[in-house]
Amino acid sequence: MASSHSPAHLPGSTAGTQLLDHPWPPAHPGEYGGAAPQAAEANRHRMPRQTRGTAPLLGVTAVAATLGATGFASATPAAAPAVEAPDETPVALSADPGLALAARIQLQADSQRTAAEESARLQAAKEAEAKRAAQQQEAKRAAEEAERAKLAAINLPVRDYNLSAHYGQSASYWAHLHTGLDFAADTGTPVYAVGQGTITSAGWAGSYGYRIVETLPDGTEIWYCHLSSIIKGSGKVVPGQQLGKVGATGNVTGPHLHLEVRPGGGAPVDPETWFEQRGITP
Repeated sequence: MASSHSPAHLPGSTAGTQLLDHPWPPAHPGEYGGAAPQAAEANRHRMPRQTRGTAPLLGVTAVAATLGATGFASATPAAAPAVEAPDETPVALSADPGLALAARIQLQADSQRTAAEESARLQAAKEAEAKRAAQQQEAKRAAEEAERAKLAAINLPVRDYNLSAHYGQSASYWAHLHTGLDFAADTGTPVYAVGQGTITSAGWAGSYGYRIVETLPDGTEIWYCHLSSIIKGSGKVVPGQQLGKVGATGNVTGPHLHLEVRPGGGAPVDPETWFEQRGITP
């Protein structure tokens, strides 16, 4: 420790400390309170005495402040630094093998679930497409059957008529027995195809007047005779399609349609029986 000395510090003064650094004999025995040289020598090795006062308190305060500033002591504990959990979460996940494994398992499960859902969606779409195709095919088949039924249908050739002569009748104005069925109607009344077929002949036919010959798919010929006009003279026709108009051309006594049915293009048969066999009553 550094020491100081001042001769002016006399015993009994108000100074807080007396320091004895050098042994010198006093100018007069008993100086400084009459202390003997031996006493002076003994006092040389003593620590300075401190008076009770505010100095120790100030020292403690300074030490406490110093320790508080350096972090070794503080009257109030310092607050812990704030830590954000979201920033630490990835570190914890990557640092913990168990959490990392769980995350990988969850990711794999999510991927498998997504793949299963996509597969189910595709399967459902495929089934819906197959069902739609089947429905379309069924609708097409039904339409074709309806068309075939329509084409196979047999219709009467005139819609507003009276039967004026039947097959096999005899009369003076016929050279032979009556070979057909007569549908009496006004001149110009539409004449329709009795079934699907092809026009194989159309024009003037002597005593038959203007005539149209239709050949059905099975080879049966239908003769439409005594027409006033021909509308369809060739090509394919369907049941109910208009072919001509009722007239009174050829050997007749009045306007009517003379209809003959000739299977295979041969001899005529009774038209009434032919129609009734197909569910139609003239």
